[in-house]
Amino acid sequence: MIVIKNQKFRHLLRWMIPFIDIPLLTFLGSVILKGEYYLPVAFAGAFLSLILFASGFEKKKTGTRRIVIVSVMTALCFTGRFIPLLKPMIALTIITAVWLGRESGFLTGSLSAVLSNFYFGQGPWTIFQMLTWGLIGYFAGIFAEPLKNNRIILFSYGIISGIFYSFSMDIWTVLWYAKGFDWGLYRSALVTAIPYTISYVVSNLVFLSLLMKPFGEKLERIKIKYGI
Repeated sequence: MIVIKNQKFRHLLRWMIPFIDIPLLTFLGSVILKGEYYLPVAFAGAFLSLILFASGFEKKKTGTRRIVIVSVMTALCFTGRFIPLLKPMIALTIITAVWLGRESGFLTGSLSAVLSNFYFGQGPWTIFQMLTWGLIGYFAGIFAEPLKNNRIILFSYGIISGIFYSFSMDIWTVLWYAKGFDWGLYRSALVTAIPYTISYVVSNLVFLSLLMKPFGEKLERIKIKYGI
């Protein structure tokens, strides 16, 4: 387990990786490389996500315990993607971030995308999914306290997350179809994707309402017991 000691460098990584490095990697993979070499791009995204995760803790012992829990949550996300129609991946990513921190949320969302796509199919879209799910987890960690304590805010974030995921993946759709970005085509893609957007929103609301409290209680007990 990598431990990054320098506090300023850790702080820099926590902002550069999700908002500069992985977005640039996404641009590189989809625009510059035109969708080729998508698997190395996805692996590079996974590596950066792990570095981001490592920047979130100071002690090797604490980090090792946290990554075990994150691995379990990632496995649940992976399994949840096999559920037809309504899928709990975003909800589980949000829950992970709220209780274990923004770096853990980003890693859970990012790894869930790349790992589950070994079954559902890898492609240039993988890095888009990694970035989008990762950012949903990252911001959930930033707003952890209001998300824990206010169900209206929690459900509002679930709605926003479903819309954000759909809108982000429509960017990929336009880039793939038009070999470049076109606003008219993007608006058409948004309209066409409305049923999918609704399904993402409903999934988030359903699984957040069902899982937030029981998972939160268990994760809180684990945090207290093992000093995470």
